[in-house]
Amino acid sequence: MSTKEKLSEQLLLEEDTVKQNEIILFNDDVNTFDYVIETLVHVCDHTSEQAEQCSLIVHYNGKCTVKTGEYSDLKPRCSKLLLAGLNAEIV
Repeated sequence: MSTKEKLSEQLLLEEDTVKQNEIILFNDDVNTFDYVIETLVHVCDHTSEQAEQCSLIVHYNGKCTVKTGEYSDLKPRCSKLLLAGLNAEIV
């Protein structure tokens, strides 16, 4: 095995071990689609199309992963979603 192959294999192993968390957004009967879409665009840096798709998934499935990443990045975003009156948690 060449050095380049070993390095590539090591890199792949490191990528697998990085813990990725998710913000899950839950459905509610209070907030409008427009409000949820605006909030996802502002808080999660979604495009309007992406936010609209997430809001539809939440509506029909009850929940949707709206952001994936490291906990340190997701924590303040989840807090902003909660302060905005949305139901969300980090898993």
